[in-house]
Amino acid sequence: AAGAEKNTGDGAGILLQIPDVFFRRECARLGIALPPPKEYGVGMVCLPTDANDRVACQALVDRIVRDEGQIPLGWRDVRTDRGPIGDTARRNEPVFRQILIGRGGSLRDAAQFERTLYLIRKRMENGILTSGLEQKNYFYVGSLSCNTIVYKGMLSADQIEAYFPDITDSAVESALALVHQRFSTNTFPTWSLAHPFRYLAHNGEINTLRGNINWMRARERLFESDLFGDRIRDLLPVIREGGSDS
Repeated sequence: AAGAEKNTGDGAGILLQIPDVFFRRECARLGIALPPPKEYGVGMVCLPTDANDRVACQALVDRIVRDEGQIPLGWRDVRTDRGPIGDTARRNEPVFRQILIGRGGSLRDAAQFERTLYLIRKRMENGILTSGLEQKNYFYVGSLSCNTIVYKGMLSADQIEAYFPDITDSAVESALALVHQRFSTNTFPTWSLAHPFRYLAHNGEINTLRGNINWMRARERLFESDLFGDRIRDLLPVIREGGSDS
């Protein structure tokens, strides 16, 4: 799917298992000591192009990670090659960086760590969204997990490997690879709305978008969870305005 500009796609990406060998090598180059697999998470974060806003976003992210008792290990620049993408995609291209987060000692296992990373991501999103940063709309967390990672953008499928050289590195190994190229139906193409999302690849439909968002908002009042307890309020809203019902 593409508009009048054939080298600007509606969005495409790939979901992989976190390639531990790759990140261990890359982090060693940065002086970041990684704990064993499943004891660290990787966040794929889109950041503002304005340097001051970018620093402010990263500072807020680090603070929230610490607030939740987890360990911000450091940030890694994601290599990108914008050569293949069109002018429309370039105009709103974010800066890609990865945050490495170590598991705090109070968490029992990887499942509890994964839930905590989800809570951290929602707090990040809400914190930036309500900030006064001029480029806050550039901020987006494509994935934050101790299991999987998503590389995606306003690309067509044949641009993924060229744009993200990480993917073709021989140290990137995964038992699964979920690739999706979006055909935009209910929202306009953007860097953040490319697929796959963190748990699925799906195109929402324009005739169900508003209804699905409203139903989810209605259900939020009834949310309860033995795992999240009172913290479940920090996960709201489940669907951000301007996002897809996917």
